[in-house]
Amino acid sequence: MTPYVYNVKRHYRWPGWVERLDRAVLTRSMSKKESSLYNSACEGLFGRLKNEMFYNQDWSGVCIEEFIDTLNVYLVWYNETRIKISLGNMSPGEYRQGLGFAA
Repeated sequence: MTPYVYNVKRHYRWPGWVERLDRAVLTRSMSKKESSLYNSACEGLFGRLKNEMFYNQDWSGVCIEEFIDTLNVYLVWYNETRIKISLGNMSPGEYRQGLGFAA
């Protein structure tokens, strides 16, 4: 097992984390041992979000409300207007409209 996978799993089982999830009535979910396909979509989104929005920014002095507003603007852009080659150089919004799923 790679050190990264081991560390992720160790954090995932950390008693403080488990207690927080239990208090929030949330269920932990993890795929089979050493399987990354389960979380690949989320990992991809968070990787792009960090590279495109979070890194190379000075977040000192930014309050949580401002950060949330910035994050919301990014997520709307990501879900509606960014151009994707895999969608035929259309935005997700344009693609959904072409399929008749959006107005």
